[in-house]
Amino acid sequence: MHLSPAHSAHPQDPGDEQLAYAADLLGLLADRTRLVLLHTLGGGEADVTTLTDTCGAARPAVSQHLAKLRLAGLVTVRKEGRRMVYALPDGHLRRLVSEALNLADHHLGSPSASRGEVDPLV
Repeated sequence: MHLSPAHSAHPQDPGDEQLAYAADLLGLLADRTRLVLLHTLGGGEADVTTLTDTCGAARPAVSQHLAKLRLAGLVTVRKEGRRMVYALPDGHLRRLVSEALNLADHHLGSPSASRGEVDPLV
């Protein structure tokens, strides 16, 4: 996966509407459970059971987080039999979550960096 260089800026100065939307979006991402859910969905579709197992939270809490993300238009859901399968609708959010985690690696020191591995997303 190729990510834009960090020096590449938004092509124009954002207006109040863009800034407000971005602030709301970042507010939704400012929760560990939602970040884990989005990171997991960045790898492909998953049902609630898989997502619950991945993030280690209680199923009702995971369902509430997914509902917030769905209402915000950040995830999509489809029914497959009795299962609800969630996905990311596009790559923008996946890249944003990936960049946030890359920044965390940069500031905290990546476990893969200490083993001499190279992160392909950087």
